[in-house]
Amino acid sequence: MDKGQTGAIDKRQARAAFSHAASHYDEVAELQREIGRRMLQRLTYIRHQPQVVLDVGAGTGEATLALKKHYKKARTIALDFAMPMLHQVRKRGGWLRRPVCICGDAEQLPLADQSVDMIFSNAVLQWCNDLQGTFSEFLRVLRPNGMLLFSTFGPDTLQELRKSWSHVDGHSHVSPFPDMHDVGDAMVRAGLAEPVVDVDRMRLTYDDVSSLMRDLKTLGAHNVTRNRPRGLTGKGRLRAMYEAYESFRMDGRLPVSYEVVYGHAWAPQQRQIDGVTVIPVDQIGIGKRGQG
Repeated sequence: MDKGQTGAIDKRQARAAFSHAASHYDEVAELQREIGRRMLQRLTYIRHQPQVVLDVGAGTGEATLALKKHYKKARTIALDFAMPMLHQVRKRGGWLRRPVCICGDAEQLPLADQSVDMIFSNAVLQWCNDLQGTFSEFLRVLRPNGMLLFSTFGPDTLQELRKSWSHVDGHSHVSPFPDMHDVGDAMVRAGLAEPVVDVDRMRLTYDDVSSLMRDLKTLGAHNVTRNRPRGLTGKGRLRAMYEAYESFRMDGRLPVSYEVVYGHAWAPQQRQIDGVTVIPVDQIGIGKRGQG
């Protein structure tokens, strides 16, 4: 799915936002940590013993270290497009537990073809402009029978904030999020095998809108679309958005909705390169992977 020019993510601004957020990210990343924990729990039901694990969009590295602990014999790589995030990863754990860190974009992985056995990616794909292309890139670096496990946010995410801004102007104030069906279709078109997608709905609550906006800024998750309004938002328009958001207040709190899309898939044992089906020698005679 290509977001096109109107909804496209400005990668330069996104990188700058996450770079600025790195030092305080963990203070407000409660939701991201919970999603990561739920993803890690899923690994207990999947029989897979990777030799190389790649955490795409590693952030400050909490999931990276958990993956390193879960797969003790594997080489774990943390990849993020914001170098200050990787500096935070390097601060975690002792010398022997520190993962390899690579600064790179999920849409253009700086890794060799078929070089990793597992890709883990928590809340990253919504920052990619070409979803199918990103899945194709994941497939390129996965070895045959390699596994992809990811999460991203669906279109109902931040719906209250989106609707509140719609009462103020016609500009894009909330980044676009891919639909679950678009995610599944992109996986199939990219050539990933046995794709599975499901959705979970989560909700946070705040005392006021300013606290939500402050957290989004601290996370680096504020609007970085190319057609975002330029310059400072006037106080009058901001106040109008705050007032519109008040219509959602329940039990004294303001809700913030998140639609979390989970997915996993496998790299096929056989894949076509320039129209020719290639079967890796080390896969000949090996049975199908097992799942518990």
